[in-house]
Amino acid sequence: MRKYTAIKPTVYVETSVISYLTSFPSRDSLVLSRQETTRQLWNEHFDDFEFIVSDLVVTEIKRGDESEVQQRIRSVDNLTILQTTSTSNRLAQLLIDFGALPEKAWTDAQHISIATVNRLDYLISWNFKHIVNETMKEYINRVCRNAGYSPTNLCTPLILIEDIQMKEKLDNQTDPILEEYFRMKEEFNAQFNSMEELTAYLKEVNTQEKARGRKYRPAPPPPPDFEERIEKMYKELGIVRKSEDKVSDE
Repeated sequence: MRKYTAIKPTVYVETSVISYLTSFPSRDSLVLSRQETTRQLWNEHFDDFEFIVSDLVVTEIKRGDESEVQQRIRSVDNLTILQTTSTSNRLAQLLIDFGALPEKAWTDAQHISIATVNRLDYLISWNFKHIVNETMKEYINRVCRNAGYSPTNLCTPLILIEDIQMKEKLDNQTDPILEEYFRMKEEFNAQFNSMEELTAYLKEVNTQEKARGRKYRPAPPPPPDFEERIEKMYKELGIVRKSEDKVSDE
């Protein structure tokens, strides 16, 4: 059995974020605010996520003043890098062909498509024109879904930080009802040594409740290829299931 491990959310870092991260502090209050937010994310929450860039990001950050270029390159040196593929190219073209992005917004379409086909959790950007534009996001997500992909969450570094802070607040919040709920759940769960024991227990409960006249809603049948899918998943883990382990509602 594969051991459960906490997985860091994956975040595609679009070029504008790198620009705000490494640029000299601005006198403009709005620009300065975005710079400080970006640095806060990088300095305080770097270990909370897996930050990822692409060939396209690396190419874009090499443009401009040479001294700034070197700073930008250093900032992404140790990040995972993704390449464009025929699939990301096709999805990028779909985003333009179906009007989710303007006709010549090729690089913005590529950033979104690379993050999407690699199934990353977030894409962070300060590009309000095309990428984190709330109006466009609806159309972008629709095209991605129609192409068979779950949309990547497009947001600013500020929104990502707010998500972290909200989660931390919820995690640390004292809730006596939830505390009692988890205590009861842990106590109940401790009775069993396996999923099979729990299943057998619930079958007994089911029999008793039916004898009392409790009416149950019948479960829908599983997908036709459900067993085949499960067998494939276990095979990938190198586990051979016993025949009695297979799904049965009897």
